[in-house]
Amino acid sequence: MRSSYTRDVAGCALVALTFLVGFSLTTPAGAESPFGLSKRVPWNSTRLVGSPEPPLPYTVEKTFTKLTWKKPIYLAEEPGTDLLWVIQEGIAAEQGSRIVRIKDDPATEASELVLDIPKNLVYSVCFHPDYISNGYVYLFSNGPRSASERMNQITRYTVERQSPHKIIPKSEVLIIEWQSSGHDGGDMTFGLDGMFYITTGDGSSDSDTYVSGQTLNDLLGSVLRIDVNKRIGNQAYAVPSDNPFLKTPGARPEIWAYGLRNPWRMGCDAKTGHIWVGTNGQDQWETAHLIGRGENYGWSVYEGSHPFYLERKRGPTPHVPPTIEHSHAEFRSLTGGVVYYGDKLPDLNGAYIYGDYASGRIWGMKHDGQRVLWHRELADTSLLIASFRVDHHGELLIVDHGGGINRLVPAPKDAARTPFPTLLSQTGLFISTANHTIDPAVIPYSVNATGWTDGARAERFMVVPGELKVGFDQGRGWEFPDHTALMQSLTLEREPGNAATRFRVETRIMLREQGEWTGYSYRWNDQQTDATLVNRNGEEADFAMAGPGPQQPGARLKWRFPSRSECMACHSRAAGFVLGVTGSQLNREHDYNGVRDNQLRTLEHIGLFTKALPKAPKDLDTLIDPQDSSQDLERRARTYLQVNCSVCHIEAGGGNAKMVLTLAAPREKMGLLDARPQHDTFGISNAMLVAPGDPERSALVRRLSVRGRGQMPPLVTNRVDDQAVTLLRDWIAQLKPQQTFVKAWEMSDLLPELDQLKSGRSLETGRKVFRETGCIECHRFEGDGGSVGPDLTGIGHRLNSQDLLESILLPSKVIADEYAGVLIETADGAVVTGRVEREDDQVVVLRPPGSGDLLSVEKANILQRRRSELSNMPLGIVNVLRKEQVLDLLGYLQSEQEPKKSGTQ
Repeated sequence: MRSSYTRDVAGCALVALTFLVGFSLTTPAGAESPFGLSKRVPWNSTRLVGSPEPPLPYTVEKTFTKLTWKKPIYLAEEPGTDLLWVIQEGIAAEQGSRIVRIKDDPATEASELVLDIPKNLVYSVCFHPDYISNGYVYLFSNGPRSASERMNQITRYTVERQSPHKIIPKSEVLIIEWQSSGHDGGDMTFGLDGMFYITTGDGSSDSDTYVSGQTLNDLLGSVLRIDVNKRIGNQAYAVPSDNPFLKTPGARPEIWAYGLRNPWRMGCDAKTGHIWVGTNGQDQWETAHLIGRGENYGWSVYEGSHPFYLERKRGPTPHVPPTIEHSHAEFRSLTGGVVYYGDKLPDLNGAYIYGDYASGRIWGMKHDGQRVLWHRELADTSLLIASFRVDHHGELLIVDHGGGINRLVPAPKDAARTPFPTLLSQTGLFISTANHTIDPAVIPYSVNATGWTDGARAERFMVVPGELKVGFDQGRGWEFPDHTALMQSLTLEREPGNAATRFRVETRIMLREQGEWTGYSYRWNDQQTDATLVNRNGEEADFAMAGPGPQQPGARLKWRFPSRSECMACHSRAAGFVLGVTGSQLNREHDYNGVRDNQLRTLEHIGLFTKALPKAPKDLDTLIDPQDSSQDLERRARTYLQVNCSVCHIEAGGGNAKMVLTLAAPREKMGLLDARPQHDTFGISNAMLVAPGDPERSALVRRLSVRGRGQMPPLVTNRVDDQAVTLLRDWIAQLKPQQTFVKAWEMSDLLPELDQLKSGRSLETGRKVFRETGCIECHRFEGDGGSVGPDLTGIGHRLNSQDLLESILLPSKVIADEYAGVLIETADGAVVTGRVEREDDQVVVLRPPGSGDLLSVEKANILQRRRSELSNMPLGIVNVLRKEQVLDLLGYLQSEQEPKKSGTQ
């Protein structure tokens, strides 16, 4: 099999002529070096038109186009007026939100500032049912935005009842608040019963860190139901007498339903009163729920209808599966919607309309209160869907976080629909598919830094229709016209290093139509003669491989053919859709069938660009190959992160960790070095995203080193990039640590100071040390922290200062039984240690220290089991602290402050 692309010059006079004209094999002395291509061959024979799926009945069109939008997130119609209120998110992390008011008219050109919230992010706005007379409007906000500990607040403002109907500045009233620093929920609505419903998330940024999804003693992970028309004492609301948990000991009476991870959007059916909530899933499932009194939706024992942490204690009511459930092959971040009763879309009357923030797909579902009657996809868009709302006429509006407001409209009827190619040979891109011989109009290209594709070799091509041109960009994806196709063919070697064992696996195509990009995958047959279009949800395969190396004889390599949604999860709008076709990637030589030339020089020569390059290629920036050991180590590592990670970890990208991994970001702005993981620490003591000088404490290395839960990249990869892991480890190892060894502290060093702990100590410094040394990753204090170690709330009342100091300096001296590890010797000679997570008659499941993975040991294989004498808490954790910092930490833990509890008022 040929290992690279070919252009067939035999048997076709036109192709032969193109070859002779296109490639010069010799260069006369003193002449300019030849171009890789002498001219561009027009592309007029594309068969990549339309879609392989049946046409969807709806599409979207922008509205309010005369206004400029900056990250809109929500809108609501103001009762008694023809105005809409629109929330716009602050662009930078330290900025708050702005609420503007516009006329409900697509031709409007003006907006009026209603309220500027400088420190908080406002998620939603809701008007009181009697707003026309009382002027009450409610805001759901979270902040301060720049703080690590944030509060959700529901506040009420009063709007003047006379013109110009401004918010009365001093009218703010706090209704309810609770601590939440991650999955915040974010919506509220009045039901037809007059009660006020509020969504709350689990308050964390990972797998229910506070284990609050199934508890009722806080407000987290729930739908709340309160009565804001009554007050009880100093409380700005009353609890309805028919709420389900009024008589449940220890339960918050405001809870109406619970077991929700991040119920982002909620809607009330204007006719039936049904409350609908869409919630964001974690690993595999996105869900929506018809909310019922006292119901338990399972998180985090379940993710949707699927087991998640079955060992966790369940709430007092049974698990209720979701009404709607989508796998991550279809949805990545579900945005709950509204029930439609407008006039312009009669087929959707009574349908619950919802969508997906990441893929832009919009679905509808009809439900009679007992069962689903109808459920289908309505539109496939490129919107970042932040919310669904309706205007004053009941017509649907879709808020696009990427910068606009849209309407759902019927799709135009195709007079004659061209069949989409289901075989690669039908696309028109090849003269001979079996030989991988491309059409003369198809332009091959290569890149400086390749993305990871599970060890496969990639051949890349582009084809632009007719004589249309391309907008050049040095750092981001180029601007291509409609009907452009970008193609990548992937080849594996059954035996690494042996070219004779190569076989084609997959050809991926990105196609631009009607201003939008769509990704398709074709799977090569065993005969290597053609490839078949993969269905929209993707496919799994495994291939027989051979040694040497990680693929030993008889090994199988799992392969994922991406779904359409998975394609667009990486090829997102935030990343510029086109990932590899940038000036810095293509600024390199390419072998055009024996003639080597700089690609930018060649492409400019054949007239591909809309205008001349800004500089000669030699003066333009270029990416380096991350595996080129002659290059600067930091630039190699940063380039790898740029190519493989920044497609999500970018401003407005799909990554939900607060990192910016573009090469252009200054190191101090990356949010990576000495930053605490928002998600899994994998059991790593004192984990950082990147711990300078210490790869073993760096969660980044761990994520790159695993496949399965917590892996990075998260999609379409089953094999670790070992070279990348080595590269990132080497880079991290040479970074200068920000925390340096101070002293191996002993009891005698600090005992003389202990009597002064209750005065003269900086509690703020102690709080900072508690977080920065990693104590908070394992221990809860002041309502925040992990659950791996004992809860330190009230520790100052349980231990005197000497015992507390001893527990820090000598953690193995006294170990509580429930936190003690075990040491197990197995029949095959292995010795394992860890904390028992669960066990039954057959197996014991351990969490080894410093690991995020659970280890199962069959009891029949255990020779000896005993209690470990070593604490899971590492020795010397405070040895990077000065004496004053250690004392401030002790003072903080011994302080008499009333501890806060997550999810409490």
